[in-house]
Amino acid sequence: MSQATTLKPGQIRHLLRVCNATSRHPERDCLVLLLGLTCGMRVSEIAQIEIHDVLFPSGAIRSEVSLRASITKGCRQRCVYLTHQQTLAALERYLAHRQACGHGVQLGQERFRGFYPETALILTHKGSKFFMNTKRRVNYHGEVVDYRACDSLQAHVTKLYKDAGIRCGSSHSGRRSFASNLLDNGHDLETVQLLLGHSELDHVMAYIDVSDKKLREMFEVVL
Repeated sequence: MSQATTLKPGQIRHLLRVCNATSRHPERDCLVLLLGLTCGMRVSEIAQIEIHDVLFPSGAIRSEVSLRASITKGCRQRCVYLTHQQTLAALERYLAHRQACGHGVQLGQERFRGFYPETALILTHKGSKFFMNTKRRVNYHGEVVDYRACDSLQAHVTKLYKDAGIRCGSSHSGRRSFASNLLDNGHDLETVQLLLGHSELDHVMAYIDVSDKKLREMFEVVL
């Protein structure tokens, strides 16, 4: 099975332009793409984070978002950071869209901008939470474990890549691009491992797509 493609900055800009122009729900879909590309989040995590995970009661956006162990594939809590300006702008745009549609909105604007804090951040076009499927896999230690996946959102994100003409693009492309672009920008594998939430450094290698330019530079400074 071919790996999900890794996007370079120009491809990311193209993907977002196409999403804005062709998606029926661009406010939501651009945010979903950016949460993968700039935070390294899995689609299943994106489908399960809630309003109180990203907003303080005052309504301010949290720069550090704690992903609960119960929603991560490896059942390990980790933090992601909402600091990329494009992602912050997309989040503000989507929250304004949800308010205008009345999705998950309660009376009063005093807390959490008027949203119910325990509702999912990312909703279907009807304003409901995406359905989560329960699946089984064999983990690194050979144990059979259950995990939750969001097949419908995963298929939708893969279609966004296909609509943009990105070959081998899939819902996992955001996470792979996040890891590879960090490495290209000089960050070490241990940092990437921490941000991806993997227990073993070996697990990171499947996400890495090192450019030829980076490899040449490494040989130039070996001594």
